Amino acid sequence: MDGGLSGNFMPLFARLLGRDFDLLPAVVRRLHLRPGVARHHGEVEVRRGRGWLSRLCATATRLPPAGQGPITVDIDIQPDTERWTRHVRGHAMPSRLWWQDGLLCERLGWVKFGFRLHVHEAGIEWRVERVHALGLPLPARWFAGVRARESAPGGRYAFDVQASLPGIGLLVHYRGWLHVD
Repeated sequence: MDGGLSGNFMPLFARLLGRDFDLLPAVVRRLHLRPGVARHHGEVEVRRGRGWLSRLCATATRLPPAGQGPITVDIDIQPDTERWTRHVRGHAMPSRLWWQDGLLCERLGWVKFGFRLHVHEAGIEWRVERVHALGLPLPARWFAGVRARESAPGGRYAFDVQASLPGIGLLVHYRGWLHVD
């Protein structure tokens, strides 16, 4: 693992990805290694679905509003959990992440996702394996259109997140970059 880790502290993404974590670009590793609270600023473009079911699902998971502009992401990395709060156009999208059964679990509003992480083409791919809404399990196949990618084109941390559901269509597609010290 990265030589910057101190003592027995092993951040969540480094634990989940194991040796593959070292294959990631330095800026992606830095975002996931800094213990405690860090604030990152950047730019984001957000597209949202227009149907009423799409809007309802987006509200249930506290997805950001459509538009383009600045984003601030606060990340609090603790030994067993991370808290991310994305601030987009006056809207906060908080989530909590933790490790369970080899998956990265993320709670967004009323929904809990279980993602399998893979290092692919110098980035992290997030793929849905489990979903619970209001504590009830839902078929993972319904969420095949939910994906996320972290990468570093040109040496800058970049993200691309898309969520679409069958019969509902696009919930959100947001992508952009963050400045990572």
